[in-house]
Amino acid sequence: MKIDTDALIVGAGPCGLFQVFELGLLGLKCHVIDSMPRVGGQCSELYPDKPIYDIPAIPVCSGQELVDNLMAQIEPFGAEFHLGEEVQVLEPQENGRFRVVTSEGTEFDAGTVFIAGGVGSFQPRRMRLKGIEAFEDRQLHYRVRDPKAFYDRHVVVLGGGDSALDWTLELCGKAASMTLVHRRAEFRAVPASVEKMQALCETGKMRFIEGVAEGFSAHGDELTGLTLRLVDDSEMTVPLQSLLVFWGLAPKLGPIAEWGLDINRKTINVDTEKFQTNIPGIFAIGDINYYPGKKKLILSGFHEAALAAFAAKEHLTPGKKVHLQYTTTSPLMHERLGVKDSA
Repeated sequence: MKIDTDALIVGAGPCGLFQVFELGLLGLKCHVIDSMPRVGGQCSELYPDKPIYDIPAIPVCSGQELVDNLMAQIEPFGAEFHLGEEVQVLEPQENGRFRVVTSEGTEFDAGTVFIAGGVGSFQPRRMRLKGIEAFEDRQLHYRVRDPKAFYDRHVVVLGGGDSALDWTLELCGKAASMTLVHRRAEFRAVPASVEKMQALCETGKMRFIEGVAEGFSAHGDELTGLTLRLVDDSEMTVPLQSLLVFWGLAPKLGPIAEWGLDINRKTINVDTEKFQTNIPGIFAIGDINYYPGKKKLILSGFHEAALAAFAAKEHLTPGKKVHLQYTTTSPLMHERLGVKDSA
């Protein structure tokens, strides 16, 4: 069955989350889609612990704190999230609404669409060894969906960040063997995880190899080993049954480029009155949009979300004036926010 919604927001980063708030104030219900398995966008994926200093009235907060506060702020509006899904189909309908279908087959009938995808969807950085893609989702994995699938198997993990160390520690002792490979002995993961990994190596429960992947071996349609170039320029082959690769995420415009929008160097052209694209009813806010004088700042995206929300309300209720009401004094705003008037 199709999900009927006033607004569909593509992107659950800070701007997409604040768009929920602005739409909620105007009485519009929305669903939110993001290709990542969690909300937060770049803030959560790239700098969750780094300080942000330019959010109005908040002298300093981490990226994750900002996301957590936005989630608390939008709670009264009951937005529904569809995480780990990528929009693959966006089709304007004759009635002015939009048919949207995700990679998981979720289908929407949306009155308006907001693209808040930052710099696009984040995709895992893939291995570039010719032919290795044939093993993807069978023995080669860029994310862990079911940890038990790796139990009692010989596992090799590539990477030096938090994801690589977290899954190395999680699976060590459950896998038949565990090998972590990174191009250098310095890691981007939190020090506590690195210390635990090193302790496991010292007790012989796993091993760490400093090197880079240069090839692989296979028997029939089965991946059997990974060839590494070591720091002394020698080579070695590590036997394996499962290969986990955590090399970080790369932004890609993805299917958005195929939706008939006016694309400008991997951004979407919008006007500065409504932040509407060349397709009426589709808006773009945050880093993914472009207009003269555009500044890629979170606070700019918040401003864009406010104006886009009013434009969406006008689009959905043509001929009706949309009144500006203040959250400080409006009983209707208080009702929507769940705030009790003190009178």
